[in-house]
Amino acid sequence: MPLSVRLDKRIEELLDETAEVLKTTKTEVIKRSLSEYCPRVLVRKRKRPYELIEDLLGKEGSGKGDLSLKAEEILRKKLRRGL
Repeated sequence: MPLSVRLDKRIEELLDETAEVLKTTKTEVIKRSLSEYCPRVLVRKRKRPYELIEDLLGKEGSGKGDLSLKAEEILRKKLRRGL
């Protein structure tokens, strides 16, 4: 299916250089780029906020069992000290 896309000079130069380095056509670079980029975006956009950071949560403890109770106090002290 034919498709027209307007590229600014910088992107066009990047596309030309990439095609040259890969010894392929600009069309092939565009196809590969879209086939890699679009699925990644769709997976990320379909996730809820918690799912985006769940790998960062609950892995390690701080050793301080009172963080949830004293969070505001701890933050104020850190801000006064300049983090």
